[in-house]
Amino acid sequence: MSEPTVASQPSQEFEKVLSGSSKQVASFDTHDKTPLQKAQHFLHKRPAAVPLIVLVLSLVVFGTVLGSKFFSAFSLTLILQQVAITGIVGAAQTLVILTAGIDLSVGAIMVLSSVVMGQFTFRYGFPPEIAVICGIVVGGLCGAVNGWLVSRVKLPPFIVTLGMWQIVLASNFLYSANETIRSQDISTSAPLLQFFGSNIRIGNAVFTYGVITMVLLVGILWFVLNKTAWGRHVYAVGDDPEAAELSGVNVKKMLMSVYILSGLICALAGWAMIGRIGSVSPTAGQFANIESITAVVIGGISLFGGRGSIMGMLFGALIVGVFQLGLRLIGTDPQWTYLLIGVLIIAAVAIDQWIRKVAG
Repeated sequence: MSEPTVASQPSQEFEKVLSGSSKQVASFDTHDKTPLQKAQHFLHKRPAAVPLIVLVLSLVVFGTVLGSKFFSAFSLTLILQQVAITGIVGAAQTLVILTAGIDLSVGAIMVLSSVVMGQFTFRYGFPPEIAVICGIVVGGLCGAVNGWLVSRVKLPPFIVTLGMWQIVLASNFLYSANETIRSQDISTSAPLLQFFGSNIRIGNAVFTYGVITMVLLVGILWFVLNKTAWGRHVYAVGDDPEAAELSGVNVKKMLMSVYILSGLICALAGWAMIGRIGSVSPTAGQFANIESITAVVIGGISLFGGRGSIMGMLFGALIVGVFQLGLRLIGTDPQWTYLLIGVLIIAAVAIDQWIRKVAG
């Protein structure tokens, strides 16, 4: 009896199509990337890398040129003191820019909050603790108005915050009657207002409470933006608000929360500014909005939203501080500082565009 033979022909009609098909396993393009492409992908994943590299190089250059005059504990901590206010306001600006917005009113909100703290203490006789709380509430209310106009009324952030900047700036001068509260009066009657000007000395290094607050604030916001759902939603709204809405993110509430938090941080910066300059002045910090945007842009945070790290903003603020101190110690004309910072801003935006091609 012969054994049954294996069928050599397909038993079903549709199987005839498969009889002559290729037996090769699917393969993918595995061409090695060029070093330039590898660098592009690396920087796309780590947006804070570029400002960190620039910061380290600038420290090395000025340290080589100036030696111990620059590379000393006192000089390096002096840089931190100089950028403390910019770093705090820059943190508020970072949150807004990550949502593809921009806030031109951060400096005015900061100053108004500080003026409210001073006026409530010296004009109305409030305890300094209550006056500080009132100033912080004013900052939060200004942020809430910005957020409502952007999220609910659907006005462009640039127009909203430009208008708010003018309104708050005028309100600041009208309310304060252009009066400066002197440092001596504050230190005598309300030293709490100057709290962030107090310092801790470790050898020749001087760390003010304003510097410590800036570092802690950036660290906390880095954790929130990278490790919490709220932080991921901020990036999602900045990258594509329509897609974020479809995926279940309440875009309006997110924008409201971002602008309110930005206002509160600006009020904190106002309190820190009193400690930094010692007095309450309605004319102080007028360029904080430009300085904060400068730190954000040099820090590698995309003005188109959805990409960047708040650590990059801190590095960007430090880069400006290093250039300012280094060029001052060299004895160059201060205008060179503005020239080089302008070059850095344009270069940072160009690099951001080049890096974004990876995602495109």
